[in-house]
Amino acid sequence: MKVLVLQSGDTDLINQVANLLVEGFKDTGSTSWPNLKAGLSEVKESLQDDRISLVAVNNDWKVIGWVSGIRKYDGHTWELHGLVFEPAYQRHGNGRVLVKALEERVGELGSTTIYLGTDDENYRTTISGTDLYPNVLENLLNIKNPGNHPYEFYQRVGFTIVGVIPDANGLGKPDILMAKRVKRLQ
Repeated sequence: MKVLVLQSGDTDLINQVANLLVEGFKDTGSTSWPNLKAGLSEVKESLQDDRISLVAVNNDWKVIGWVSGIRKYDGHTWELHGLVFEPAYQRHGNGRVLVKALEERVGELGSTTIYLGTDDENYRTTISGTDLYPNVLENLLNIKNPGNHPYEFYQRVGFTIVGVIPDANGLGKPDILMAKRVKRLQ
């Protein structure tokens, strides 16, 4: 696997990433990228100056994964906004490599933190399908993962749950907020 910076002239790779986004999220309950047009729009936005767009390709130059980041908080923090892998390449450490590449790039830019929101739109955790109020933090403290939600992947690569937005995607469909420091305090 090779990790490359995705460039605006990489038309074939851009199209492959867009297809991967649509396919990779179609069974997750997410409505973010329902078709190729939406996928292409997301990938093209990831090529802007305030973004990072990294693609993983195999030896045949087939896209097997993609991650992007958005500059936030005057560049001190970046939002990991989009991570997807071909199913055949999942659970083999490839996601870890791609997230690490994003972390390195963010660190090179002098930033300190990466954060993300990992939605639970299809009731995969114990904090979905329930009213989190008024004890939001208590509910979050007792989160479990019976439906193989990706928040545990992010924990394995060093992210910490730092909050939740109850009902972010509709009643009982929260967004789990996670963050990771990429540069140590001096």
